Amino acid sequence: MHDVKIRQEIIDRLMARRGRVSWFDSLNPARTALVVIDMQNTFCEPGSPAEVPVSRNIVPNVNVLTDSLRERGVQIIWVLHANAHFSEKSDWNLFFNHVVADNVRERTIESLAPERQSVWQDLTTSKQDIVVIKNRYSALIAGSSNLEQILRNLGIDTVLIAGTKTNVCCEATARDAMMLDFKVVMVSDCCAALSDDEHRATLETIIQQFGDVLETQDVLELLDRAGVSNTPLA
Repeated sequence: MHDVKIRQEIIDRLMARRGRVSWFDSLNPARTALVVIDMQNTFCEPGSPAEVPVSRNIVPNVNVLTDSLRERGVQIIWVLHANAHFSEKSDWNLFFNHVVADNVRERTIESLAPERQSVWQDLTTSKQDIVVIKNRYSALIAGSSNLEQILRNLGIDTVLIAGTKTNVCCEATARDAMMLDFKVVMVSDCCAALSDDEHRATLETIIQQFGDVLETQDVLELLDRAGVSNTPLA
C-alpha cells in the first residue's frame, strides 16, 4: 500500500478556495456504488507485462471495503479491461502501436484478450456483484463500456473508485464520472499505482477538482452518517 499523504500546500490551497478539504458530509448507501477498476490478471499477476505490484498489496483493503459495503447495501461493480484484435488491427490501435512495442506489445495483446479476463483470484466476490468490461482507460468515455447506463438504471449518484492504476484508469474514470455529474470518492487505501509519486499526484488532482479522497474507514463513516438503511447484498 502507498504510504503518502496530500501535501500541506494542497490543503492550504483548498482551504483558501472553499474553506474545507472534504467534498461531502454524508453518502447515501442506496445511491452509492463501488467501482473497482482493473483488479485482474493483467495488472495483478507477477510477471505480467502490465504488472502493478502494489495492486496485490491492496487486496486485503479492497476485501474489507467490499465486505463492509455489501453489509450496507452498496452495489459492487468490477470493471475489467479487455481489447479485441483482428488480423494486425485492434479496437485501440493508438495504444497498441505507441504505448507498448515489440515483445511487450505482443504480451500485452495476449494478456488483454477478452476471454482471459476475470476478477483477481484473491478478491472476494458475490453473486450480487456486477462485472463490466471496458476497452479504454476510462470506463465512462463513450464506447468504452456500459457502466454509465448501469449506474443510471440503478439510480446511482455517487461513485467510489478503487483499483489500479491510480493515475491511469482510476483517475480517467473518476474524472469522467465527475463531469457526468456523479459524486466521486477515490478510496485512497484501495488504489494502487507504480510509484508513490504517481499515486499522490492523482489524489491531489482529484481532491482539488474532481471529488473527495478518503480512506476506507472514512467512507464507511460517511455512509453510516446518512442515516439511510439499505438491504444488505449477500
